[in-house]
Amino acid sequence: MGSRIPLTTPAISFPLVSQQEGIYHPSTWPPSDDIPVIQDASGNVITRWCDSVWVLDLWAKQRMVLNFGDGLVERTDPIDKPNADLLRKVVGWWLYGPGGIQAAGTLLTRFGAIRPIFALCAAEGILASKLTRFPLVADKLAGVLMPSMAGAIISMLHELYAIREKLGFTLLDEAGIARLAAALPAHHGRQTPYIPPRIWRYQVSRLKACLDDFLQHQEQLTNCYRFSIEAYITNYESMEEAKDSKRNKALRPFYWPEGGRADKPGCRFLGPFHETAVRFGVAYLIYRWLGERADTQLTPLSVDTLSAYLTMVSYVGLAYILNFTLMRSDEAFSLAADCLRVEKDPRFGPIHVIQGITSKTVTDDEAIWITAPSVETAITVLQKIGKLRQLCASRVPDKTPLYWRTNEPWAGGAKAVDEFVHSRIKSYCFVVNSYPKLFDPDELCITERDLELARLATPTLPETFAVGSIWPLAWHQLRRTGSVNMQASGIVSDASLQFQLKHVSRAMSLYYGQNHAQIRLEESARTLYIQTMYEVLGRELQRLASDRFVSPHGERRKEEIVRLISPDDLKASVRLAKKGGVACREIILGVCMNKVPCPYGGIESIAHCGGGDATKPCSDVLYDRSKLSQVSQLERVLNERLQSAPVDSPLRAALEAQKRSVESYYRATRRCE
Repeated sequence: MGSRIPLTTPAISFPLVSQQEGIYHPSTWPPSDDIPVIQDASGNVITRWCDSVWVLDLWAKQRMVLNFGDGLVERTDPIDKPNADLLRKVVGWWLYGPGGIQAAGTLLTRFGAIRPIFALCAAEGILASKLTRFPLVADKLAGVLMPSMAGAIISMLHELYAIREKLGFTLLDEAGIARLAAALPAHHGRQTPYIPPRIWRYQVSRLKACLDDFLQHQEQLTNCYRFSIEAYITNYESMEEAKDSKRNKALRPFYWPEGGRADKPGCRFLGPFHETAVRFGVAYLIYRWLGERADTQLTPLSVDTLSAYLTMVSYVGLAYILNFTLMRSDEAFSLAADCLRVEKDPRFGPIHVIQGITSKTVTDDEAIWITAPSVETAITVLQKIGKLRQLCASRVPDKTPLYWRTNEPWAGGAKAVDEFVHSRIKSYCFVVNSYPKLFDPDELCITERDLELARLATPTLPETFAVGSIWPLAWHQLRRTGSVNMQASGIVSDASLQFQLKHVSRAMSLYYGQNHAQIRLEESARTLYIQTMYEVLGRELQRLASDRFVSPHGERRKEEIVRLISPDDLKASVRLAKKGGVACREIILGVCMNKVPCPYGGIESIAHCGGGDATKPCSDVLYDRSKLSQVSQLERVLNERLQSAPVDSPLRAALEAQKRSVESYYRATRRCE
């Protein structure tokens, strides 16, 4: 009998079956052959664990089956029962394990992508659980798997290896996955542009400034908004009447119609809205961000500008969220107001995550995106705007949305506006063009350096991206750029950007690099991240062969380190990285090429890297000459701390050791000038 495991209830959702009636939850792993997988509302078993074909029609609402190959086989490769049982374990874990799949289509896609591995093992007469012992068979996998699913397959194998003990067997180990990743043929598609660091940093800083400005004026904005809403309700007697398209326009409190004001007792006529905006202290805030001329004689503010400002800030908040996650734009626009979670990790402390609905499986509201702590500001702003716009809502759903459309009575006047049916999501370029004060066009203008860095990450960058042109920002660019930045690649070299991103990078490492898979991460984001990890490492390796990097032990040692790297062939470098042929980890002095974890770090202290701890410099270090300014700044800090460090103290000894490593860096880099 199998052992008990902490399985969750299946994540799947059956339209005809309640949790109590129809979803059988196995109490042991692996489940026994006769347990039902799917049963209807009457308790009739549709599919049992041992069935060679699982019928998913009830779940998928259409014809859908999984053929494990150990029974009736039509238009698919047969699989012997031992291998089919292993495949059932994989599918069972996807269903019943923590963060189980919630859409039948997702399960079918995963099944179809990974099934050929088990079919190949069956054809070769081996068990899939013994695949690592048969490298010649494993080498054949690249020929049977779908190139278009390469990234997803590697991600799935990565996940299965991480939970190998719970699964009960190992399909491919890390070396096998890396070997397969390198052998899979490239699937050519149009690559999304990577935003150059300078432009990315500028637009993020402007988004943050806008959000901070809102928070600094939130009390004035709230009072002005509530005052304006109450004025409309007073004149029209209800919000519904105020939003009626057939309303009497002469009752509008901030307008002076040509025919005069309506003669209705109790009405309030407040003059131009500009006077109200000035009185509440929000006029120049709106001028600053909407681009109106601050000449009150020529361009007085209308009440519509209050709605326009709130809508602009809403877009800004969502743009900020997209910059620090791997979300799609429609996923961000669908977030609930309570989407932010803070996970407490014993090693890394608080980790900020956003929970929402992934666009590929709309029934899945458990998808998780790891993000930076600063995103909390954006969510706070969107929540506050949402609370204001709830005052005008005809109803508030149980799951309050984070993003609210314009719904004020002065903005359109449509009766019973449905605030929860999103209109077509505006593009990032549309936002940039609609709010000209948000970004300075000169700052978005592409320089030669911008183009150089963009092409390093995106060799297929279209010719329309040219020096002197405005960079055409797009939502999907934020997704790819975030993935590259999370790798803390050398391309993103600005120290402040590295510091800002280290929270994201650290959290991503926790869940990806260290195989922590307790949270259900949005699948395509995970796949994109893992693909980018290899891609960034490949680019890093290429640059190591340049004169920018030197070894403290001379040119011969550097040649030994980089001899396997092809400086002119990115694909070859990526393949080498995937195979684990070399390592490359950024440290303060440059990069560490040690393939195994280093006990000395190189981040908190450089004493060992540069030989400052009474030894020779580490043989695996390459000094990066471009880090001269950072090393010089470190030297200044060390000198300041040495002035107050007690003589013969451990602190002074540690600081002096680091100072000697800095001097080693200077000697080696100046020798090559």
